[in-house]
This record gives sequence, C-alpha cells and structure tokens, in this order.
Amino acid sequence: MKSRTFSPYVPRPATLISKSPLSDLVTLYEFTQDSGKNLAHKPGQFIMLSIYGVGEAPFSISSAPIKESNVFELAVRKIGAVTKALSELPVGAKVGIRGPFGTSFPVHEFVGKDTLLVAGGLGYIPIRSLLHYQLRHRQEFGRIAVLIGTRSPRDRIFIDQIEALAKSGDVELLETVDVPDADWKGNVGVITTLLPKVGVDPHNTYVAMIGPPIMYKFVLRQCRDMGIASDRIWVSLERRMKCGVGKCGHCQINSLNTCMDGPVFRYTDIESLEEAI
Repeated sequence: MKSRTFSPYVPRPATLISKSPLSDLVTLYEFTQDSGKNLAHKPGQFIMLSIYGVGEAPFSISSAPIKESNVFELAVRKIGAVTKALSELPVGAKVGIRGPFGTSFPVHEFVGKDTLLVAGGLGYIPIRSLLHYQLRHRQEFGRIAVLIGTRSPRDRIFIDQIEALAKSGDVELLETVDVPDADWKGNVGVITTLLPKVGVDPHNTYVAMIGPPIMYKFVLRQCRDMGIASDRIWVSLERRMKCGVGKCGHCQINSLNTCMDGPVFRYTDIESLEEAI
C-alpha cells in the first residue's frame, strides 16, 4: 500500500500522553502521533498545534529526533489562549498538529567539530533538541559547551536534567541568573559573563544560539571578538508565526518569512538585515 502523504495545511491527530511542570509557568508535554509514525523533525524545527475550539499556535520541538519512537516533547509557557487551554487538557486528550516546519541546525556541519550552545531564557527549549541529538550521537562530535542564562532561579527549567548533565562529563555546562535569590550559589550576571569561562578554539567551533533579541547583539559581538567567524554562527529567530507555510506575513523579516526561510539561520545570511538582530 502506498504510504500516506500529509498535507501541511491540514492538522493531523496526536494524543497527550504526559504532562509535568518545569517552572511556575512552563510545562513539559509529551505527545504521540495517532498515525504511529515518527514526527521526523530536525533540531530547531517547530510544529503548529491546535486545540479544538480554541485555536492554533507554533511551538518549538524540545525533544531530539528518535527514529524508533513516535513520541515528541513540547515545553510550553502559559501566556495566551492556546497555551492556557493546553495546560487544562487531561492526559489522553486529542490535539491537532501540522509540521514539522522550518529550517534546522546543520548537525552534519558540526560533526567532528566543537560546538558552543548558548541559550537565554526559554531558548533552552529548542536548543535542547540539538543538544540531545548530539548526546545520542556523542562520538560524532568534539567538545560540547552549553551556556544557559535565565532571569532568576525560579525561571530555570529542566533543572534536574541540567544538573545531571553538568555532572555527567559529556558536556561542559555553565548557568547564570540575572537576579539571584538567597539560595542561589551559582554564577550571577548576563549570559555573556559566561563566555570568558569557556575557552574555545575559534577555528574549530560552531555556535548555535537561541534567546531574546537583546542577547544576540552582545553574544555575537563577543563571539567575533573571540575570533569565531560569522559563518560558523547559527541563530534561531523565533517570531510570532501563525500559519507555518509563509502565507500570513506575521513572521516576515524584510523579504524573508521566518517560518519557511528560518527559524534557524546562518548568521552571514541575515547580518545585513537590520530588523533581524
């Protein structure tokens, strides 16, 4: 029998199989596709998720691609109608999904090289997909350094996983917070304060970064000061994407549609676009 080809315009059913809180506002959701097929995404891509009777919104995929599994993960902050409705769904509920959409981090270019992953705020959600892909294929990559910055300790997500990863020896992981509390014993300051703590070989290092726009400006400047060429830097420009197929114009940057031409870009492809960074 000929395999079915899904339309990018028509949602297909998926089932919520688990949900667990990561912080006061962020929850990790696990889904399976009702078709039984793998989502077949790549690190950095996103899907469109619809709640019946409420609406649709884009979400970065937080899990690594695993061919043998039809389970995928979304870490979602409750900030609007769709995310509120999602937070209220019981395990076993049905949702609609479209995608995966967009460009991805070029893991084939990273093979045999060192990688520096920079995640600010909720940027760790999509960076996690890339990181966990690399961990599943650890022998293919060189040194992996991960920098994570959040506003405060209470905003940290995947805390247990990150602390276990830091102790594992598989990666070098540093965290910082802008505003510490009385119990915080780690680094304090913006994420750029972590860069001098990880010496890199600029000619053998690729950078992948996701975070708030203000972060990019300063991290990019510091990476260039460290000698990392712009064509070795990849950024994800997550804007408000509505349709996922380049029709609505909500995510347009000059002549680019973030949902189709991105969200992941090599920095040299967008550095001349003032609106991008």
